[in-house]
Amino acid sequence: MTTRECVFCNMARDPVHPSPIYRDDRVFVVRDIRPKAPVHLLIIPNMHLASLAYVGPGQVPIMGHLFEVAEEMARREGVTLSGYRLALNQGQDSGQEIEHLHLHLLAGRKLRAMG
Repeated sequence: MTTRECVFCNMARDPVHPSPIYRDDRVFVVRDIRPKAPVHLLIIPNMHLASLAYVGPGQVPIMGHLFEVAEEMARREGVTLSGYRLALNQGQDSGQEIEHLHLHLLAGRKLRAMG
């Protein structure tokens, strides 16, 4: 897949795209179009990284920034104290549907334990 074919890259390149609820120079945040919880956000880096397999030492700052933005979005959504889940799907078997690394923030109800 090229970055021209990537839906998230296209959204990142469009500074007036109506979907993002947050945007800075490194990431943007959208509501998932098929939410699995009352609050289901996607925190997406502007830089195309297909998956964790493509993250190297040079991308460590952007990975940390994803988590900083996730905490900010949880606060804005009012779920910091009640709790939220952060999930990063890696590869097809995990359920990763779009080959562009992104972090899911799920909250708004009691979530089932994962393990």
